[in-house]
Amino acid sequence: MPLDILVGAQWGDEGKGRMVDLLAAQADLVARYCGGDNAGHTVTVGEQTFKLHLIPSGVIHPHTVGILGSGMVINPAVLFSEIEALAQVGVEIHPERLQISYAAHLITPAHLALDRALEQQRGTDKIGTTLRGIGPAYTDKVARRGLRVGTMLNSQAFHQELRQHFEEANQLLTTMYSAPPLDIAPILEEYLEYARHMAPYIKDVSATLTKAIHDHQVVLAEGAQGTLLDLDHGTYPFVTSSSTTASGALNGLGLGVGCVGRVIGVTKSFQTRVGSGPFPTELDGPIAEHLRGTGENPWDEYGTTTGRPRRVGWLDLVLLRYAARVNGLTELVLTKMDVLSGLETLSLGIAYRLEDHVYEDLPLGPGALDAFQPVYEEIPGWQADIRDARSWDDLPDAACDYILRIEELMGIPVRMVSVGPEREQWVEIA
Repeated sequence: MPLDILVGAQWGDEGKGRMVDLLAAQADLVARYCGGDNAGHTVTVGEQTFKLHLIPSGVIHPHTVGILGSGMVINPAVLFSEIEALAQVGVEIHPERLQISYAAHLITPAHLALDRALEQQRGTDKIGTTLRGIGPAYTDKVARRGLRVGTMLNSQAFHQELRQHFEEANQLLTTMYSAPPLDIAPILEEYLEYARHMAPYIKDVSATLTKAIHDHQVVLAEGAQGTLLDLDHGTYPFVTSSSTTASGALNGLGLGVGCVGRVIGVTKSFQTRVGSGPFPTELDGPIAEHLRGTGENPWDEYGTTTGRPRRVGWLDLVLLRYAARVNGLTELVLTKMDVLSGLETLSLGIAYRLEDHVYEDLPLGPGALDAFQPVYEEIPGWQADIRDARSWDDLPDAACDYILRIEELMGIPVRMVSVGPEREQWVEIA
């Protein structure tokens, strides 16, 4: 069986966790390939809501094996906190159910301290980082001074590398940022204990996944964040520190290009983002309040990781076409269609205007969007509550027209639509 890749087609928070949960029902292995616990995937099953930041959301299914790939950065404290939280609700995670790449990198308290210090130093030019140490961990990786998970298998070498890591971080904290140093001794003991617990999970996941694909098992690559946060292809500099696009799955899991089957892009039926950066179709006022929700429900537009209210706006098809191109999307999934119920008129951002020019595609990527003004196409809305819809015929005509218009403008089929937060609230489109 080929590798199926699921990616976010916006700035993250598209509802990938629920889609992974759905696809994982037929998957044997579910693999995370990038990022760290700055990602947050929410899956609601009946009365239980699972908020996962590191462990693949597909492991809610008892038959799946989870993979944490080489492209990830892993905070052991968060990892074991999630394992414990899942165990409390009956989801057992053990070395037969979770493998961690020896080539993934570790996040330490030093990375968290450096993240906070750097963001404070930026002042009003803050990027809006989640302060989870992601950027500093990837910086260490690129600078070839990072802490690889595989080093945990050699306690003497790991102890030595850890001490050097904390001593260098303290020098940076005190001299460059005028921040207090870390107390090294207790952190060393803490991480040596993590190493003992993590050792049984550490594997060559590239070999595991290659064999699974060769043996015709179903493998699903689970993306974190979204295309527009990709380090190379996102709205730079307001991006994350890893490769969030479909090609990042191959590098982050150690797989060759010939194994890919479907590339599924998940997008909300409107647009959201958390943190700073340009947002051409952003809204405020009553419509924004309608789209965002009150925050009283876990599926309202507040960050799973940060808790911050998300910025909201109309669906931007210029950016969605760009995401389709750089990922090679074969199909789309639309989420949160039910949120649009009750609006008289909907708008789709179909192009950008700059002075006398209209662009249906980005002329030079998404890095400099502030100069553009969106060009909208208005579409009638619908008033009906669609949360009980389970088939195409259950949807109001206006909702069907909205989906068909997106398909027409994108040139990519919409295969599924979510109409509520529960696991079963989906409409599959033939």
